[in-house]
Amino acid sequence: MNHARAVRSTFAIVLFSIALCGCASTPEDASQQAPAYRARAVVRTDGGLRVSTAVLSAEESEQVYGVPLASKSIQPVWIEIQNREHGAYYLLFPGLDPDFFPASEAAEAFTSTGEQEGVLERRFRALAFLNPIPAGTTTSGFVLTHLDEGGKLVQIDLVGSRRAKTFAILTTVPGFRADYHASGVFRGDLDVTEEVVDYTDDATFLAALERLPCCVTNKDGDKNGDPLNLVVVGGIDDAIPAFVRRGWRPTEQKRLGSIMKMVKSAVSGGRYGYAPVSYLYLFGRPQDFALQEARDSIHQRNHLRLWLSTLRYRGKQVWVGQVSRDIGSRLTIHSPTLTTHKIDPDVDEARNALAEDMAYSLNLAKLGAARGVGVAPKDVPRENLTTDPYYTDGRRLVMVFDRKQTSLAEIEFFPGDMPITRSAWQAK
Repeated sequence: MNHARAVRSTFAIVLFSIALCGCASTPEDASQQAPAYRARAVVRTDGGLRVSTAVLSAEESEQVYGVPLASKSIQPVWIEIQNREHGAYYLLFPGLDPDFFPASEAAEAFTSTGEQEGVLERRFRALAFLNPIPAGTTTSGFVLTHLDEGGKLVQIDLVGSRRAKTFAILTTVPGFRADYHASGVFRGDLDVTEEVVDYTDDATFLAALERLPCCVTNKDGDKNGDPLNLVVVGGIDDAIPAFVRRGWRPTEQKRLGSIMKMVKSAVSGGRYGYAPVSYLYLFGRPQDFALQEARDSIHQRNHLRLWLSTLRYRGKQVWVGQVSRDIGSRLTIHSPTLTTHKIDPDVDEARNALAEDMAYSLNLAKLGAARGVGVAPKDVPRENLTTDPYYTDGRRLVMVFDRKQTSLAEIEFFPGDMPITRSAWQAK
């Protein structure tokens, strides 16, 4: 009974302390309801470590901090780490953002808001994640990173004495209307009537990839477009984080707001890292997921589309896709918006560059190539749906991803030839 009373007394003191902090700082802390960001937190475990994380929207960060952090391109990432191992760990902040904002710097950016001198900094420091994470404890707090829309890769690197653990967690930012939300592919809403086939033999798997269609189509399925030159094996815990780590971002849905952003970027010549892509079709549906890597302006980008297939490779999801490089914009009657991006006709170059890029992602475990696209010589090119010409050696890049980090020296190769050769083919 004495122990129970002591527990209740301690719990009451904690609640009282939280209430006092809430009165002194933010409306959210004064609320008795759990914050919305904690309810949607993504949780991962590894041994005795349990990691939870969520990225705050602009509205949430202002509610928590009392100032509009997003106006200064600052985005809080909430992290909670439960350490049930025998030694302490330390969270390395540069893993989340090499240019993260210390609490003092972020507070200084809002010193002209009328707050009493020192109040903001004390508030920011009270909210910050503090090292270490001792054994048998749970530590939580915020790390202030640069603003991202859509998806944010939260890289949590924990180090202890002669040990380290890494969690790469893809999180979504509330308010962003990505095109993959419409497909429902990450919610398990994809209606697939065909039998799912899991391949464990490499040769049989590559043969199955060769039997896939050569190209994307229009909505009616009666015209071929860009070549299906990409196969991604993995999912939201390994493949997608690898892309995000290398600067690839999800694309927005086509709507008035995103179209206006595109127009503004086109006029100013600026970048738009989440610009929509047009719908192309495979398996009778538009792409389930699209990513792009912004370059100097809205007119230049690398982009890819992915469709979830009914194939599996050693239990992992298999996505079939198309990757190409946009090198400009032009008018066309073949697009509902009367404009389109012009692709680099050497689509193999974009494919090869993607393989090299992903090798640096730390999650690429296996690499290879499958045929099935069909050869299109440079002197007799094919055309995509907007009449841009392209040529190809006819191979598909096959990449297998894994949550376990893989160095360049540890990447395995499928049997057969590789897609990243730059030989006489490209010199033709």
